[in-house]
Amino acid sequence: MESSIEGSSESTTVTTSPSRRVRELLALCFSSVEEAGGFQEFESFVTELVSCLDSLYENVALDANNELENDVIEEVLDEILKVLSSPQMDQDVIDALSFHLPKVTSKFADISSRCLQLVEEIVDRFVEACNPRDMLSILCEALDAARCYHSASTCSTPLLHGLSKVFILIQRRHYEQLKVAVPIVLNVLKDISLETDVQVEDLFDKALGIASSIRDVSSKLNNEEEAKVRCLLCLYVIQITAIISVSIRDKAASCIPLVIQLEQFLTSCGLTHLGLITGNDTEKLMSTVAGDDDEFITSFPDISLGASLLFICAKISHEVAEAAIAVLGSVVDELQNNPVKRWQAYGMLKYILSSGDLVWEFKRHAIEFLLDITKGVTSSQCNDEQIDCSDYTPGIYATLQAVTLLIMYAPDADLRKKTFEALKRVLSDIPAPHRFDVLRALVTNSRSPSMTAILLGLVKDSMSKSSLQDTDCAAVDTHVIELVELVLRPPQGGPPLLPDQSDAILAALNLYRFALLFESRECEAGKERSKVGSDILSKKNLEKAYKEWLLPLRTLVSCSIAENLKEDHGQESSLDDVGLLNPIELVLYRCIELVEEKLKSH
Repeated sequence: MESSIEGSSESTTVTTSPSRRVRELLALCFSSVEEAGGFQEFESFVTELVSCLDSLYENVALDANNELENDVIEEVLDEILKVLSSPQMDQDVIDALSFHLPKVTSKFADISSRCLQLVEEIVDRFVEACNPRDMLSILCEALDAARCYHSASTCSTPLLHGLSKVFILIQRRHYEQLKVAVPIVLNVLKDISLETDVQVEDLFDKALGIASSIRDVSSKLNNEEEAKVRCLLCLYVIQITAIISVSIRDKAASCIPLVIQLEQFLTSCGLTHLGLITGNDTEKLMSTVAGDDDEFITSFPDISLGASLLFICAKISHEVAEAAIAVLGSVVDELQNNPVKRWQAYGMLKYILSSGDLVWEFKRHAIEFLLDITKGVTSSQCNDEQIDCSDYTPGIYATLQAVTLLIMYAPDADLRKKTFEALKRVLSDIPAPHRFDVLRALVTNSRSPSMTAILLGLVKDSMSKSSLQDTDCAAVDTHVIELVELVLRPPQGGPPLLPDQSDAILAALNLYRFALLFESRECEAGKERSKVGSDILSKKNLEKAYKEWLLPLRTLVSCSIAENLKEDHGQESSLDDVGLLNPIELVLYRCIELVEEKLKSH
């Protein structure tokens, strides 16, 4: 390598090894500080040193398998460590170099295990020799830069290790310093988790080291600052639970033992399994730590996912103590008997059920937990007028939307069956005034005609139950027309598509036919459905259904059947389409007959 050493009056070009050149530049940095007015020259030498290391890294990156280059890098790093460890090293020099060398040397950590060790020792040397508060910002900046390196996992290792030591060395304003550093650490860990060849145990060790350091810091504090640091620790642990769980590529079983180890940190803040699965604990933690700081809140995007995963992992782990098993059992009992907390749990489980990054085992256990907490729950338990469900309806809706997707895409029949049962139970657990708001939203946003048919079938089943309460009947009576209209007269305009939406159309017609017969039977039995009579049998709604739904659909179905029979004689696809349309035609004509009969009575 050719390099130029500039003196005060002349420039001499020499050929030297990279390690020798680095040693020379470090010596020049040291000597320039001792000279009066040498600060500008010192900055120039530091810049050249960083440039030299960057060029060396680029050469290695071009030929990663060159063992000779790797040996050169090890020599260079070893030279830097020797100089930094020298008793004669000036404090001003090491302070100035600390702003540059941790970041630039961390690039070499992924070249070999020896390089990783040397970089870690270099960072440790700066941590030992420099001001902890300065090193905190320096390492955070270096970590942020490491996210862009080829191997963020390895390059960040010495920086995270150094940061865990810096946390403990800070002497004051611990909470403010940690609040700045933790989001940066989480961003790095999130990036590492997305690497295709990530080693989960290695990722966990990095995360655990930071958690242990924060816990050690909290143990030295008192009063309010201690409480805040512990809350920050809990938020960090909950977030990395989500990160680690998502990084699992094969089976949940490999993740659960790791997650269980993190639970020990949560007890320090008084968190409970019930508080995790209802979301109450995460709300309190976030309120304590973040307040109105929206930017800080965005650093914990998966906090609800992490909390629900911590609970599910504790529930299914074989390593949980018997006392903890008893506590988890009491949580199930509490949720079965408390509608509000049960609704909160529904809302928390949506983060597991809707995640596209988790392995299926987590979702299976979440569905089984749904079945556990709804066992024995009846609709009468949730129709108490004193309990307002409106605040929880959006969360329940999001959970049910995820459940409908699981029914369609679950990998095995057993899970699909359990998920369908969970759908029925959760729907029946929603108070009648809100249940059909949720059903309407599910039907409106459904992209699958088959799922729409399933949802409308559930409405029909609920109407047919002899145990249906008056409040349920009133809700069905009010909303069934709207649900049917969503299919037979789509909000986006135009007729429904045939044969693509055959399942949904047939289900809507069956629901409407059943509603007409059900209302007629109730009226004949002398039961008052409402003070103003049946909406379904009112002349206005009958005429609307007849003119706007049924007659246009009859024309559409007849034309579709005729066209299929005319164009593709004997073709299998055509016969299949006709097979789909025939049941629709039969139910449609029955609906038309019933409506005409009811209109005559008016």
